[in-house]
Amino acid sequence: MHESSFIKGQAIEAHVAGHTSFEYWVTAIKYADWETPEDIQQTFGPADLLGGGYDRVVFDIGGNNYRLICKYHFGNTKVHLFVCWIGTHVAYDDLCGHGGQFTAFEY
Repeated sequence: MHESSFIKGQAIEAHVAGHTSFEYWVTAIKYADWETPEDIQQTFGPADLLGGGYDRVVFDIGGNNYRLICKYHFGNTKVHLFVCWIGTHVAYDDLCGHGGQFTAFEY
């Protein structure tokens, strides 16, 4: 059985005005039981899995006002999510304009 763990929660609280939406996201991942990347999409339907071996997922937060990019790693008993980038939808579109969603590590 896999549990989700969240790293660097303070980054979300410090950088985003949509605090309530991120609290909901944090609560949802604490209780998620994911064994595959596709399970992430069962919890968060609009989440996008980035292909090409990047092991990243893009979450839509706050009614699609914010984007959160996380790298994921499925361990023996937990799924580890590492925050790679947090920003507005507009900033995310700009990031994607040059392929930055695959390499960003800014939050």
